Amino acid sequence: MRINWDYIKLTFLSVAVVALYGFAGQRNQQKKVENVTVKFVGESNLYLTEDAVNKLLIQNYGPLKNTPKEQLVLNTIEEILLSNDMVKNAQVYLTVNGELVSKIVQRKPIGRIEGVSKFYLDDEGKRMPLSKYHSARVPIITGKITGKTLEDAYVILDYINQDDFLRKNVIGIHIEEEGNYQLRFRMENFVVNLGGVDNLNKKFKNFMAFYAKAAKDNSLEDYATVSLEFNNQVVCTKI
Repeated sequence: MRINWDYIKLTFLSVAVVALYGFAGQRNQQKKVENVTVKFVGESNLYLTEDAVNKLLIQNYGPLKNTPKEQLVLNTIEEILLSNDMVKNAQVYLTVNGELVSKIVQRKPIGRIEGVSKFYLDDEGKRMPLSKYHSARVPIITGKITGKTLEDAYVILDYINQDDFLRKNVIGIHIEEEGNYQLRFRMENFVVNLGGVDNLNKKFKNFMAFYAKAAKDNSLEDYATVSLEFNNQVVCTKI
């Protein structure tokens, strides 16, 4: 009987590779976390600190450094991070060097509600608590705060933030009632009666035409109110 040495060698090599792979995987799982790193992703990184994140993890999960890798549940750590009201998104992973990395995207406020309750409105139209670490410079929302008026305020703010001039100059939205919103500007004394959130593009286009002409005529200070409520026209009241 002729022995196929090539087949035996191949079988032995395969068994050795599988054994080495299993041994390396077991050793890797037994390794401990060497370092814990928090990385904030994006532009709005002011409302939560690295120390606050580490404290949150320790309080809800326990110390992470020197913890064996096999004891970590990454999904659970992500859920803990997402439970913080300042966190929009979180991703947790381990590097080959034993570093536990938490990548965090913080929420972005676009308006601040000043009423019985004080909170932010974020860029998704959701309520966001104030931060003890930073106060955002965003338009102040006052008046009759309800679920519907906040939805409308978000629509207005979302439009404003897409225009460079409006974003830099609108400092407040006052809610008289549902469908009746007023804007306040940084450098001007007049109040802009916006009306409802219908036809915003047309209303602001008319306003910009009025503003450009009044600025050219040096007459911006002559007006007390500027109304955009009526179709295709700007109605002004002088001081």
